[in-house]
Amino acid sequence: MKKTHIIGLLVILASIAIIISASNDVSTYGDFNTAVLSQSRIKIVGQLEKDKAIIYKPEINPNETVFFLKDNNGVVKKVILNKPKPQDFELAEQIVLTGEMEEDHFKADEILMKCPSKYKEEEIKLKEAK
Repeated sequence: MKKTHIIGLLVILASIAIIISASNDVSTYGDFNTAVLSQSRIKIVGQLEKDKAIIYKPEINPNETVFFLKDNNGVVKKVILNKPKPQDFELAEQIVLTGEMEEDHFKADEILMKCPSKYKEEEIKLKEAK
């Protein structure tokens, strides 16, 4: 075999390995009820329950944040996030968590937050000025 054939074959094998490993990380979107039934990794979209406490004690465990999330169906569950509390967490308009249900709580290891736009006030002022 020529060197170019061997290199081409290695590139193809590496591409297949990357595609297979990436497909294992795919999670579906759902709610807490779906997470209970599926018993697998799932993404849940919801809002932070601001009436309930956010527990983050970096002196005890800097990689654990506990809070309550209301999913899009109105179901509220306790969430244990295996990460430090994100900056401006309380200001988030929407939260997307990736993880799985464990007994009475959702154990998350990834979080995405939609925070309010810093331009929102400017947009409101411009609309009022017209």
